Amino acid sequence: MTAAEQIAFKNHLKQFCRQQIERRIAAARKAINDAQESANSEEKSSAGDKYETGRAMGHLQKDMHARQLSAYIKELSALLPVHTGIVYDRVCSGAFVTTAQTSFFIAAGLGKQVVEDREIVFLSPQAPLAGILQNKKTGDSFVFNNAAVVIDNVF
Repeated sequence: MTAAEQIAFKNHLKQFCRQQIERRIAAARKAINDAQESANSEEKSSAGDKYETGRAMGHLQKDMHARQLSAYIKELSALLPVHTGIVYDRVCSGAFVTTAQTSFFIAAGLGKQVVEDREIVFLSPQAPLAGILQNKKTGDSFVFNNAAVVIDNVF
């Protein structure tokens, strides 16, 4: 892969991250609205406790989704400044790392995803594994899943 191809690939991965996080934000907003509508539509019955319980459950769901939404918005705001327009020689935020077993993209914590028929582990720069990888270069090794892993390439 040429340097231009590496940069284009990382830009594509960053865009993939952004789309995934924006989908999560939209889903959380919809869930908040649905929970609010559910709480508002609970009808007062002769068994007042059922009404109050239903409303309380709706509010609890809304609060849970609001916390998720806040986390997703924070994740998106952390992703946006990640710089993918450079070919890095050491692992840092915005770097793509390949090993014989796994590929990692240090930008957002999406976990294992498949992009262009390639399985990639998306790590937040704050993730413990990203911390272990930090400043490592091609040829360095680290322990992952109780096995020594050698970095084949960093860009």
